[in-house]
Amino acid sequence: MSTSLAEITREWGRIGVIGFGGPPAHIRLLRETVVERRGWVEPEEFEDAIATCNLLPGPSSTQLAIFTAWRVGGAPGAVVGGLAFILPGLVLILALAALFLGDPPAWVLGAGAGAGAAVAAVAVQAGWALVPSSYERTPSRPRWLVYAVIGTIAAATTGAWVVLVLVGAGLVEVAMRRPWRTNSFQSVLTLPFLVQGGLTAAVTAPLAWTAFKVGALSYGGGFVIIPLMQSDAVERYGWMSDAEFLNAVALGQITPGPVVHTVAVVGFAAAGLLGALVASVIAFGPSFVMVIAGGRHFDALRSSPLTRAFLDGAGPAAIGAILGSAVPLALATSEWWQWVVLAAAGVLLLLLKRGVVLTLLLAAGVGMVVALAGGPLP
Repeated sequence: MSTSLAEITREWGRIGVIGFGGPPAHIRLLRETVVERRGWVEPEEFEDAIATCNLLPGPSSTQLAIFTAWRVGGAPGAVVGGLAFILPGLVLILALAALFLGDPPAWVLGAGAGAGAAVAAVAVQAGWALVPSSYERTPSRPRWLVYAVIGTIAAATTGAWVVLVLVGAGLVEVAMRRPWRTNSFQSVLTLPFLVQGGLTAAVTAPLAWTAFKVGALSYGGGFVIIPLMQSDAVERYGWMSDAEFLNAVALGQITPGPVVHTVAVVGFAAAGLLGALVASVIAFGPSFVMVIAGGRHFDALRSSPLTRAFLDGAGPAAIGAILGSAVPLALATSEWWQWVVLAAAGVLLLLLKRGVVLTLLLAAGVGMVVALAGGPLP
């Protein structure tokens, strides 16, 4: 089935504009568009596409948007649909980055400090929501717990090495299961080359390496990227302060589109608008390549014993990394009232089951009130 590029631009652009709420909202909107309203994709194929995108590194909801556009419009449709999905949120977050990272008034700083204080609770909610389904389908619950604990510790203590921990957990599970007895062993050979390419980029272009890790080596998507970026942006290269990084994560949550947009704020802090654009292209580029080059092989990828074994190791480690990312995010807060906001956000998200966007907006409102009242700001 072939659909006009104008239709793809309109439909995927609409999702890019109204797609607040992260991957669950994106999946719901994509299904409503391509399955229920337009009938372009069969329900079973859409569900299989979700599962396959979850097996790939990088932002899974972005990959799903690109894949569904590829499915109805081929490679041109994938490019147009993917860009239409990504660009609205990217433009908005860059405008906000210019405001928050420039010389903003006190109330803007307060809003950022309030929303940033709640980010650690958002990370815990994001990780905890993934635990039940992952734990239920694992072939070995003891190993699942080991991988998750290691991922948590790595994200909490050595964020820069989380990628190696995720890959290592996947390779350990591959070794335990020995799926190379099938014909799928060859695909594991791509992993060392991916890592080697990243190490070369780390020497020549730190920003490119940071963005590459986000887009090509982060299994689990979403908040897995946070410890990767925080270690580079704040500790290693000093592009941002802790408070500015918290603002960046909060902006990635309250704008439409994928959380990976946060990398654009990091790029903006590192090298202005050009840095933001370069970081975005490198972070999102692998998703386009993987879908356009491999879309027709998605069924085989999902059924590969090797892929399944690798993800059974890397997946729990990624969940642990999401949970562990809450530790450095919480420690980045510096004012007493931010800890109150963090506790309240935890209650709203984990106990009262309120939405992320609402919670962050309320936290930002508290920060604005504190700033206007002359309270301390980080």
